[in-house]
Amino acid sequence: MRPARAGRGRSAAATAGCPRPLVSGHVGTTFGDLLRKHRRHGKLTQEELAEGSGVSVRAISDMERGRAKGPQRRTVEALAAVLELDRDESDALVAAAKEGRVRRQPAVAPCALPPDVTDLTGREPELAALTEAAGAGTTSVVVVHGPPGAGKTALAVRAGYLLGPKFADGCFFFDLRGMDARPVLPTEVVHRMLLALGVEHPPPGEAERSDLYRELLRSRSTLIVLDNAADEAQVRPLLATGLGSLVLVTSRQVLGGLEAVARLGLDVLERDDSVALLGAIAGRSRVAAEDAAAREVARLCGHLPLALRIAGNRLAGRPKWTVAHLAGQLADERRRLTALTAGDLQVRTAFEMSYRQLDGKAALLFRRLSLAPGATVTPELAAVAAGVDRYAAEDTLEDLVDMSLLDSADTPGRYAFHDLVRVFAGERLAREEPDHDDTRRRVVSWLLGTAVAAAGFFGPEARTEPAGPLRGRADADAWLSAESGNWLGALRWAAAHGLHREVLDLATAVHWYSDQRGTGDTWVEVFTAGVSAARALGSVRDEAVQLNFLTWTLSVLLRRPHEALALHDEAWRAAVAAGDVVEQGWAMHYRSASEMRSGDLGAARESAARAQELFRSAEFRLGEQISLSCLGLVLHGLRRYEEAVRVHRRLVAEVRSGVLDVAPALVDEMLASLLVRVADSLVELERWPEVLAASSEALAHSVAATAPATTYDARYLRGLALHRLGDPVGARAELTGAADLATARRDYRVGAMFEELADVHDELGDPDAAGECRSRAAESRSADR
Repeated sequence: MRPARAGRGRSAAATAGCPRPLVSGHVGTTFGDLLRKHRRHGKLTQEELAEGSGVSVRAISDMERGRAKGPQRRTVEALAAVLELDRDESDALVAAAKEGRVRRQPAVAPCALPPDVTDLTGREPELAALTEAAGAGTTSVVVVHGPPGAGKTALAVRAGYLLGPKFADGCFFFDLRGMDARPVLPTEVVHRMLLALGVEHPPPGEAERSDLYRELLRSRSTLIVLDNAADEAQVRPLLATGLGSLVLVTSRQVLGGLEAVARLGLDVLERDDSVALLGAIAGRSRVAAEDAAAREVARLCGHLPLALRIAGNRLAGRPKWTVAHLAGQLADERRRLTALTAGDLQVRTAFEMSYRQLDGKAALLFRRLSLAPGATVTPELAAVAAGVDRYAAEDTLEDLVDMSLLDSADTPGRYAFHDLVRVFAGERLAREEPDHDDTRRRVVSWLLGTAVAAAGFFGPEARTEPAGPLRGRADADAWLSAESGNWLGALRWAAAHGLHREVLDLATAVHWYSDQRGTGDTWVEVFTAGVSAARALGSVRDEAVQLNFLTWTLSVLLRRPHEALALHDEAWRAAVAAGDVVEQGWAMHYRSASEMRSGDLGAARESAARAQELFRSAEFRLGEQISLSCLGLVLHGLRRYEEAVRVHRRLVAEVRSGVLDVAPALVDEMLASLLVRVADSLVELERWPEVLAASSEALAHSVAATAPATTYDARYLRGLALHRLGDPVGARAELTGAADLATARRDYRVGAMFEELADVHDELGDPDAAGECRSRAAESRSADR
């Protein structure tokens, strides 16, 4: 039985909760207002009222939302009976219905949703989040922000059609035109909303209209979409809503000043979703027939929905084109934004609208960020490009993030362009700063100079004092790793523009750093550039140095010993021509390493002995030790494991004695490497307790030296020993860590690590994990071939 209502005997107007007219004659209570008030006062749902009165739910909904004329008297009386209205209340409802038949409320067309985008793709998580917010039962504000062309409006419109029926009093859409020279004023939205709510003559004053706007919405359940907002000030006056309402705001800005229950940062699409969107527009079978070309188009569009839509439209409008043809057009970065034009849709225009909102300093930094060679930048690099201090640069970077022209990178403190936004920034730089060579050279010189300084923290004569922003070895290691895309890009530009000295200085500085870090492909590129720079400068000695570095990379890191042996001859001739005995010793040492890896162990032993003689004659003790270690590796290859262990233990003792005048970090690095070689030979002798002891000590030294390559070797050997000694749980932890590190560096030994880990998982009763490890081992070996 329906509970009795309180408050009998009030006037009809009071019972209906009618807002008191602020200016006489401007506001009248509509039939829909009264019906809704009575229904809610009676704690009835529309379904319950429909069931009791015989009037359909849809008809009741239309009446309450003002989308139908006032009903006939018998319909009103049926509704009044279920609502248990007294005579005054019933008469007032009948009168309001009669007035509605004579004067229909204004249509809501000025606030209606735009047409839905039927091919919206890849936004299911965001729609789910909006659906959750719509069902919260409280007034919610959700901000959807993202870069130009991310599809914010399309998402909001889809959400409006999907969620609108959940709001009894309707869905209202307003384009705030936030990127225009004159955005829509909040007062304009208030005025339009009052008309849509049935107020024929809104009050003349802004304050009165705002009061009425809040009053009318307080009792309503609405979905209000505020699209393309300029800033918080434009949105804040429009946030008055009723119980169970939702305000959905879209903006290129984050609008961090608004109190929102959720913020959805709209990113670019995933690759498969990008291709699916192309197919939905241009034809699924057509796109599927050129899958590789379609993926390339998606990549060149930066997976940005607007760019993909334009690309799809271009294909749809040119049925004789192949997808590959469009990919070829987009491949030229200088023409890419021009190619991404279809009718009045232009990616460039979308970016220009945001660019025009920037002040002078933000626009300058935005343009010059296009000079950064890598994918991400730091405030320090931005400061160099803009010619400002670090803190001013960081503030401006954050402003660009708020404007969605820049994004925060995955690593805190770094910033990233969207690919197409970077192209646009480069266009603006070329147009507004055509003479920017000095700025680019400043950026390149800073990157190369800092890389040289960072590399100076590694090697026999490693510096210990701070160098600029680098406080020590850990800082230097982190900088070289994080900035690899930038300093390597700077190296390429310098090599292409004749900055040979800068190229040679960097290639020389990073040799000891490259021993443990980076990838072989990177160092081939660096040392090849070093060889070219040395030749351009006419320095035969530097040519020998760089050729030796390149030989080492090919032989040791990439395990291409035959190429390394061919290059050795050039290195040897250059070292002899320069009269540099130390470089002759290095050339012979790298020859030994290459012969060993090619399987010619006899020749490798002779070359190692010759390298020792050369280093000894030059009184270069460090070279002697390194070449003796190579001899130990040859002995290991010859299966003379006891002798190999003795050689490497002797070297360990010499390094510990302090006979080498090298930096402490290099001592740790050498000890770690030598102990790994001891453990490696002990494995072949199956002396597992000694393997565990040697590899454990090697691990401690490698961690102290921050030497990742030796670290995963040590962990692998520890894992082997622990497994053989009956500790599969401990072995699993070490082998997993080793495999992860080796995978990141693309090391050739990763296959063996996963094979051993598979055996451990078998022993621990986890066949699924074992199968996964064997699959990864097979993939690794296939890639290595």
